[in-house]
Amino acid sequence: MISKTSIGTAVRKRLFQGLAAVLFALAVLLAALPTVRPAGAGEAPLEAAMDAVLVVRTNDAEDRFLGSAFLWGDEALVAVTNAHVVGAAEEVRLVDRHGQEEVGRVIARDEVRDVAVIAVAPGRRGLVAAEGPAGLGLEVYALGAPLGIEFTLTEGMISAVARQVETQVPLRMLQHDAAVNPGSSGGPVVDAAGRLVGMNSQIADGSRMFVGIAYAIGAEDLTRIVDGLVAETLAPFPKLGMVARPVDRQVAEALGVPAAGLLVDGVEPGGLAAAAGLVAGDIILAVDGVALAEAGEMAFLIEAALARGEAALVVRRGAEEVSLVLAFAAEAEVGGLGIAKREIDLSAQPETIKAYRLSGLGVVLGDDGVVTGVTENSPALFAGLAKGDRILAVNGQAMDLAALKALEITEPVLLLVAAPGGATRHLYLDPWGKGGGLRPVGGANVLDPDVVVF
Repeated sequence: MISKTSIGTAVRKRLFQGLAAVLFALAVLLAALPTVRPAGAGEAPLEAAMDAVLVVRTNDAEDRFLGSAFLWGDEALVAVTNAHVVGAAEEVRLVDRHGQEEVGRVIARDEVRDVAVIAVAPGRRGLVAAEGPAGLGLEVYALGAPLGIEFTLTEGMISAVARQVETQVPLRMLQHDAAVNPGSSGGPVVDAAGRLVGMNSQIADGSRMFVGIAYAIGAEDLTRIVDGLVAETLAPFPKLGMVARPVDRQVAEALGVPAAGLLVDGVEPGGLAAAAGLVAGDIILAVDGVALAEAGEMAFLIEAALARGEAALVVRRGAEEVSLVLAFAAEAEVGGLGIAKREIDLSAQPETIKAYRLSGLGVVLGDDGVVTGVTENSPALFAGLAKGDRILAVNGQAMDLAALKALEITEPVLLLVAAPGGATRHLYLDPWGKGGGLRPVGGANVLDPDVVVF
C-alpha cells in the first residue's frame, strides 16, 4: 500500500522536473534571439557620425561661436554648413569633438538656398548620404551644438517631407522633431546607420527656440547644391527686385478675381522685375505656361528657367492679360531675398457701424493727398498705413484726393500705397477685423507673413 506521503513526494518531483524543463527551453530560446538595444544608443555608427561634426567659431580674437558644420563625403575635402552660420566670413575656425582645430576657408556660399562650403585639410572621413529620400516616420538624429552645447545628439523622426518653408526659396525641406536650437544650424541629420539624411537649417517660424518642428535641407538637394557650388555649375538664384503676396481669398474678393497667382506690391527701380515691365497691382498668373496654383511654385519655375536666361510671364493687369518676358542678368549674384513680415488678422466680425470714411479709420489726409497722420490704435495703423504714405488705389481703382475723401468703406478693402521714397505696397484694411495686430515698422510691412521679397 502506497502512502499519501510517497504520492506527494512523487508529484512534487514531477512538477519540479517539468518546471526545470520549461525554464531550460526558455533559456535556449532567449539565447537564440538577437540582442535588442535602442537604435543608435552608444553604437559605432552614431559615434562615427559625431566624429564628422564640427563646431564653427570666428577666426579672430573674439572667438565667437557661430554654429555647427560637418565633414562631407568619404574623403572629406570640404565641410558643409549654412550660409547664415558663416555670414560674410572668409575664414572660420573649426573644432572637432577630439579637440583638434583648424582654420577653414569659405570657398562658396549660396545665401538663397542657405548653404556654404568650407575647404578643410584632407585625411578624414565625412558623412555619406543615405540612398533614396527620407520617408515619413524615419527615425533620425540631429547632431550639432544647440545653444553652444557642443557635440549634442537628439532623437526624433521625420514629421513631413517636401515642405516649402519660404515661398521665395526653391527648396522643399524635411520636417522633423529631433530637438534643435540656435547653434544647431549647419549640423547634420542622420539615420540610425549614421548616413546623412539632411542638414538642419531652421526652427519653426515664430520662435527662436525649439517647439517640436525643425527643418532640414534634404540630402538629395544638399548633394546637388554642394556639388554645384564646388564645381561652380550651380546657377545663382537672382534677385528679382519685386515684392509680392499670394492672392488669397480676401484679396481675391476685394479685387474681384480668382484666388490664384501673386499680387505685385511693388517693384524696385532698375531691377529685373521693373525691366520686364511689371508694375504694382499686376497679378502674375503663370510662368513659362505653368499656372501658379500655389505662390511657392514661382521660385521653382524661375529656377528651372535660369539656364535659358529668361522666363515668360502671364500677368493680369486690370481686366486684361499681358505677356511679359523676365530676363535674368548674367552677372546676377546669389543674395538673400529677405522676407518682410507683419501679422494681419483678416477675419471679419459684424459691428453696428456699417460704413466708414478714411477719417473715421484714423487717417488724416493733407491737401496733396499724402497721409499726414494716423491715429494711435486705429484700424489704419494696424493695417500698416504710415505718415507720409500716399494712397494710389482702392481695390484696383485709381483714387485722387476728392475720391479718397468721398470714399465710403462698407467692406474690407485693398489699398495700393506709395511710401515717401516711391516704393509701393498693398495693405488689406478691414475695419471689422479683430484688433491687436502688430504695428508697422518703418512704414513697411516688415512683419507681414504674406509679403514675399523676390
